[in-house]
Amino acid sequence: MKTLTDKQVQVNGVNISYTDRGTGKPIVFIHGFPFNKSSWEDQLTALEKNHRVIAFDIRGFGQSEKGEAEASIDLYASDLLQLISELKLGKVTACGLSMGGYILMNAVCREPEKFSTIVLCDTQCIADSKEGREKRFKTIEKINAEGLEKFAEGFVQNMFWRETLENNKELVDRVKQMITSQKKETVTGALKALAGRKETCNGIKSLKIPALIICGKEDTVTPLSQSELLNNSIPGSRLQVIENAAHLSNLEKPNEFNRILVEFLTTV
Repeated sequence: MKTLTDKQVQVNGVNISYTDRGTGKPIVFIHGFPFNKSSWEDQLTALEKNHRVIAFDIRGFGQSEKGEAEASIDLYASDLLQLISELKLGKVTACGLSMGGYILMNAVCREPEKFSTIVLCDTQCIADSKEGREKRFKTIEKINAEGLEKFAEGFVQNMFWRETLENNKELVDRVKQMITSQKKETVTGALKALAGRKETCNGIKSLKIPALIICGKEDTVTPLSQSELLNNSIPGSRLQVIENAAHLSNLEKPNEFNRILVEFLTTV
């Protein structure tokens, strides 16, 4: 695997770590919880020949500073919008997975003029239910009591298709390492942010830009029914389902994911 070349840019008072490769129309990738920009490496490698590809660590994650402000999806989205401005990218294609999708939908509803195209992967526009919020706060308690190692062990069981768990230990271990490399305060802060996020289902109904929705068929975290809701909510959007993949479709089936992404980008 190619080593990411880190760069730094100050965004809303914190240093954000990002990688920036290739030339052409810019594509910004927003990682999911609780990962980092390296989760997009397969996509960066596939697309950098024809595009300028940028992946960044959300504040607190990876090599990005956490800052003093309380984490929220609003704040993460403000960082994304400021990053686009600071790097003078103009209109971008942006691709967000899971929490990255929440961030992207929040941002595009606020400043749609910054985006030419969006790609939403294994994500949803609804807010957490009361039960969902309670579950997140119980997870915070467990992390504070038991640490990230035990959290990571349980977390990956829900992220992958069963055959991936059995037959691709290298990928599963890589994802576990990504989780355990984070700061505990960043992970618990992000869980609070996820619990407190607002729905974006109404906001996305007025979008007038091309949108691609990708979902692993076996995703139980943000199931296919939620991607279908996105597809029905965003005018003219396209839905693609990846077989034999769960919540981390870009990692489980990178070739299929990349093919869908490239085909979409060549038609818009």
